[in-house]
Amino acid sequence: MPSQKELTEQAQAALTAVHSGRMVEAGAERVTDGIHTEPSLSEGRTYRFNLVCVGNGSARLTFTPASTGTETKVPCDQSVVQQRITVHKPVRIDVDGTKGATGVIAWRIDAV
Repeated sequence: MPSQKELTEQAQAALTAVHSGRMVEAGAERVTDGIHTEPSLSEGRTYRFNLVCVGNGSARLTFTPASTGTETKVPCDQSVVQQRITVHKPVRIDVDGTKGATGVIAWRIDAV
């Protein structure tokens, strides 16, 4: 079983391979902790949100307000999920692992 450090490196490498634009924010967390962030994004701007989960199981991505992006299931198989998000008011992004999911979730937001 790969270490948390190895999983994090794999996840960040997958995001680096797809990034486009100027990075605004990024991070990595254990699937069991999830991601709960309120990034500082400019209203009226469009961004690309990239997310990858490396490990086992899956996670669920949600946005508040829901109109910001699409709620999506994210498999923990190193595939990168990308969404264009347009910001109209402060945004909260949550990613929660499903029951029994393990590994690392990495994310980055690029200005487009």
